[in-house]
Amino acid sequence: MSELAEPKPVSEITLSVEGMTCAACTGRVERVLRAQAGVVAASANLALRRAQVQVQDGVQAQALAAAVRGAGFAAQPLDEAAPQSPEAEERALWRAAAVAGMLTLPVFVTEMGGHLLPAFHHWLHASFGMERLWAMQFVLVTLVLAFPGRLFLTKGGLALLRGAPDMNALVAVGTVAAWGWSSVVLFAPALVPEASRAVYFEAAAVIVTLILLGRALEARARGQAGAAIARLVGMQPKTAWVEDGGTVVERPVAALLPGMVVQIRPGARLPVDGVVLAGQSAVDEAMLTGEPVPVAKGPGDAVTGGTVNGTGALRVQVAQVGAGTVLARITAMVAEAQGGKLPVQALVDRVTLWFVPVVMGISALSFALWLAFGPGLAQAVAAAVAVLIIACPCAMGLATPVSILVGSGRAAELGVLFRRGAAMQKLARVREVAFDKTGTLTMGRPSVVEVMGAPGTLARAAAVEAASEHPLAQAVLAEAVRQGVAVPGASGFAARPGFGAVAQVGGQTVAVGAARMFDAVPEGLAAAAARAATQGQSVLFVAVAGEVSGLITVADPLKPQAARAVAALQDMGLTVRMISGDTQAAAETVGAGIGIRRIEAGVLPEGKLEAIRDAGDGLAFVGDGINDAPALAAAGVGIAMGTGTDIAIEAGDVVVMRGDPLAVVDAIGLARATLRNIRQNLLWAFGYNAALVPVAAGVLVPFGGPGLSPMLAAAAMALSSVFVVSNALRLRGYQGVRR
Repeated sequence: MSELAEPKPVSEITLSVEGMTCAACTGRVERVLRAQAGVVAASANLALRRAQVQVQDGVQAQALAAAVRGAGFAAQPLDEAAPQSPEAEERALWRAAAVAGMLTLPVFVTEMGGHLLPAFHHWLHASFGMERLWAMQFVLVTLVLAFPGRLFLTKGGLALLRGAPDMNALVAVGTVAAWGWSSVVLFAPALVPEASRAVYFEAAAVIVTLILLGRALEARARGQAGAAIARLVGMQPKTAWVEDGGTVVERPVAALLPGMVVQIRPGARLPVDGVVLAGQSAVDEAMLTGEPVPVAKGPGDAVTGGTVNGTGALRVQVAQVGAGTVLARITAMVAEAQGGKLPVQALVDRVTLWFVPVVMGISALSFALWLAFGPGLAQAVAAAVAVLIIACPCAMGLATPVSILVGSGRAAELGVLFRRGAAMQKLARVREVAFDKTGTLTMGRPSVVEVMGAPGTLARAAAVEAASEHPLAQAVLAEAVRQGVAVPGASGFAARPGFGAVAQVGGQTVAVGAARMFDAVPEGLAAAAARAATQGQSVLFVAVAGEVSGLITVADPLKPQAARAVAALQDMGLTVRMISGDTQAAAETVGAGIGIRRIEAGVLPEGKLEAIRDAGDGLAFVGDGINDAPALAAAGVGIAMGTGTDIAIEAGDVVVMRGDPLAVVDAIGLARATLRNIRQNLLWAFGYNAALVPVAAGVLVPFGGPGLSPMLAAAAMALSSVFVVSNALRLRGYQGVRR
């Protein structure tokens, strides 16, 4: 029997794709990419003009780009693409709209002005004659279509030839139909019944002008929506002052290497991540945490590139450069979240796959019905063109990604990072929030309150804990240093997760940990432990050769905003739980102080994992992102609490840059606001098309209702995309919880 082949590793390739204008375009790009050998998944983003492709090893980015180019879009690997300039695109669109507007204005005035003012109509016809006016309109409209409107004709025509019509195809068919019909009426009137001899030159010109105007407004709004990443990238200085052989020289940040020493002048932005060697200052870390209060920094403290130095000078040793810096990782995470698709987008994709062909079918059906039962050929042409023009897959395509783009960018400014866009939808739907206690609701910097028992208890405990990274172990070591206790050496260290640690100290086995680690605890020490627990303190027992001989009580103060965060979450209708490995008494004391009534204490790591799995997708678990990594991964949504420079980026779906529990409230609140915004956009996009496409087709006219001219249809279509993007931009004003 042959063995099953090992699955090939999967990696991601990002392409820059220009020329996508609507949901039909993104669908076309995705279908082309998914058809390529070795492609596992593909997702195109209309707002970012990118495609993210999951591929097996061996697939080349250039081959994927070539396939997309074959589908009619300008594509190349993102790292080889010239930096996109929303401003340049916007300027080009404004220029095209201005040229189209200037050429269209005389056509619009002579045609529509005559309808509005009968006297003006009579004067025009008496002075120039109808045929001359139509000839002038023909020349000007032909120029509009040949120059500013050429992009619709070329892209739309190619899309039709490939059998994959898009928004450009709708515009191209609509404008050419209006222009072609009008040209026949002008140059070959004998081919048209006399009652139907009406021209629609102004409709073709106004359609192009309004759509160009709408796209210019959309480009401006998209540039504002994507400003979050631009601001993040702009936060890193381009040069740094580097110590080199006794002198200080200015060098590009790109040339810095770990280990170099840079000087940070007062008021300057830090160029890289590093550790302070000398100097005292306060650093503004608002770009990381959203907190306006500067943080004191001195020798030994970590600092982050992009933050702003205060009034003191610092000498900093470079620790991370390039893609390894916190700022670069944040930028990458925001970009990944903005480029992702929410599960709700799957419905949009299914609808838009058939949208343009269905609209073209409705247009053809409208033409046939009006031709058969209507007043004449002109009305049939007008209805068919209006249907083509008013349909707006642009709004459908932008409804979800532009909200993610703005929402995730605003979240980054508040110190909340969504690792991927789908995390927003998951977080918006959670019903429960479970907190780990240490480092999440408490400061995570415990200190020893009391040492009891046999002489040498603190020294033995410190010897065992010297090899541990646990916060309680660090508190024991700090107390030994504070008291000047000589810490003996230890060997054979072994951690027992959920219990404690064991090591050989002075030829004896010394164990440090929770009461459950030991078979028996002396009555006096047990009573002292019970008293400490009622005060919310953690207890470490110390045993020598299996006999408990001492205890150390440790207090970890609550974070100042923990109670407000719990109350705010409960006000949002969420159930708040605490899952802790600490004793029941200690956990209940902490819970009572901040308003958490549902407490699970004394939980081992595997028990914590089980409790979270049982809760399902409706639970968000908040942990410190290091010890709680399995629980964060198992939760419906894992929220990792970070401290800015030591973030457990891989631990959860959402990373909170500051240690403030109120940031969890911000994360959930913004996720809900973003999903609400997406629902509004989708309701508008689908409702707009469902309501106005039939009106444009003229279904209300036989009942005395209004029809819709191609010109008004163009205005409505252009405004539809602008509405969706403008609605998403409201998320930039999300304020979060006031501190």
